[in-house]
Amino acid sequence: MTLAMVLEISQPGRSFNLKRNWNRDKGIRICFAPIKVQVKMSVSNHENRKSRSSSGSMNIQLFHKTSHADSLLTQLNLLRKRKIFTDVILKAGNRSFPCHRAVLASCSRYFEAMFSGGLRESRDAEVNFKDSLHPEVLELLLDYAYSARILINEENAESLLEAGDMLQFHDIRDAAAEFLEKNLHHSNCLGMMLLSDAHQCQRLYELSWRMCLANFATLFRTEDFLSLPRDKFQELILSEELEVEDESLVYEAVIDWVKADMEHRHSELPELLRCVRLALLPETYLLKNVASEELVMCHKVGREIVEDAVRCKMRILQNDGIVTGFCARPRKVSQALLLLGGQTFMCDKVYMIDNKTKEITPKTDIPSPRKECSACAIGCKVYVTGGRGSENGASKDVWVYDTLHDEWSKASPMLVARFGHGSAELDHMLYVVGGHTSLAGSFPASPSVSLKQVEQYDPQTNKWTLVAPLREGVSNAAVVGAKNKLFAFGGTCVNRDKYPKVQCFDPCQNRWSVPASCPQLWRYTAAAVVGNHVVVIGGDTEFSASSAYRFNSETYQWSKFGDVTAKRISCHAVASGNRLYVHMEVPLSIERDALTLCSFCDQPWCLVCRHVSPFTG
Repeated sequence: MTLAMVLEISQPGRSFNLKRNWNRDKGIRICFAPIKVQVKMSVSNHENRKSRSSSGSMNIQLFHKTSHADSLLTQLNLLRKRKIFTDVILKAGNRSFPCHRAVLASCSRYFEAMFSGGLRESRDAEVNFKDSLHPEVLELLLDYAYSARILINEENAESLLEAGDMLQFHDIRDAAAEFLEKNLHHSNCLGMMLLSDAHQCQRLYELSWRMCLANFATLFRTEDFLSLPRDKFQELILSEELEVEDESLVYEAVIDWVKADMEHRHSELPELLRCVRLALLPETYLLKNVASEELVMCHKVGREIVEDAVRCKMRILQNDGIVTGFCARPRKVSQALLLLGGQTFMCDKVYMIDNKTKEITPKTDIPSPRKECSACAIGCKVYVTGGRGSENGASKDVWVYDTLHDEWSKASPMLVARFGHGSAELDHMLYVVGGHTSLAGSFPASPSVSLKQVEQYDPQTNKWTLVAPLREGVSNAAVVGAKNKLFAFGGTCVNRDKYPKVQCFDPCQNRWSVPASCPQLWRYTAAAVVGNHVVVIGGDTEFSASSAYRFNSETYQWSKFGDVTAKRISCHAVASGNRLYVHMEVPLSIERDALTLCSFCDQPWCLVCRHVSPFTG
């Protein structure tokens, strides 16, 4: 067997051709010629036979030293500390750190781009960060690069997160963010919100943002709060999930924030006042505190905003029609939850549950008993649509409950009578989706084919219109509005053997799409919007569902959310701030007609109260 290799060697004014015949039995012969160089290597048959076993097969052994990587890092670190083979010096503050470019580039895309590109630093022997990087933090990052180990504590976590993001040590950034998540507290959540937002730490941002919303009442007078940048301050007070017992706290927060820097913030006041639900303030407070505040009334626009709020408040107090203005729209966080209607039995009962005291108070009954209806809140009004008012009849009726005055009134009827449907609010409009329109067949009757029809109701005009139909008719689906779109999860459809779909309605295009499938068979399930996610829970599946899932309304991806305490059917859910309240029927084998209310906020499920009633759902 002979191997040949050709080399070209050139020197100024002279060329060489090297021809090498390499034979282990005959030695090496080298000849020079004026043009090219050729090297030939031959391996004798004797040597070739040595590599084979007596059976003629090749002997192969793989050797893998598992500790090699650690040994290599240890030796490289020793070379660094002895300044051997180092080819770049990093400077921060008044300290210098000799390093190996190859090690830095293998750990950081920042250094990889710096050393491999055409930047000046790729040729310089020094890289000076000056005061943009603390020397102790840089030392920790370099120790990690050469050892794969780093100690994170309360003193260095924030600095490591910032430096890890700056130098693209993403593992360090994420590890520091995880440490800060575990040490998140209402005393530091404002700072963590700003830090995580600046450095793209999504989970830390979501957790700190929720904590800011949940602890607004204790935060709004702190120095950290008063020093918030305008965009984050406005985003907080504008949020539907802001947890405040009284809207006056939001108004006072605006006044205090402006007064903290009058020179630069006074002009921002009118725009911030628009974020306050002024019409929800008590009448005396609105007239005596807001309308007499010199800081507000010296603005022409500020006066107009307050005057509009006063007129809106008067309409509410006089029960003068439906008030849907932003200044009168309650936040999603409320002091009470409303239970009404029924799933299995016809019912006209309405109950109010106080979130804090857990007291259950009966309210004015629904004028017409019904079951399998749907309810949806828009502002201070609750719209109860359709249902069955008799054993076989579907209803078009729409009843409106005024939570402020504990009164019922009737709205325009739907275009299609239906029961077993879903309803949700989207951009101040009410949508009803799917369901059944009649019962078919002889006793025991079964529901008709699931409806595709979707209707939209405008509270301002009191009119219904048909919009684009579902891609697939469903009944008993969970319907919610999120991210300017309407979602229908699961439900009963024609093909019961396949997993049901997630159907999505875009009101701008008046079109339904199917962005995903459901992870399990669902009907009578519950869904509620918490942040960017829709939480779907419970339902009547083959074994009754105890699992909860989370659906990202932007990426359309599912993730497991955890399990509830027991398998539940006929669930209904509502989000209040960062908490998810789920009203459930426990299956017959566990506890008949026991309805449980649970709360979840990054904590295990807990029982809020237990209520036995003549209705289910």
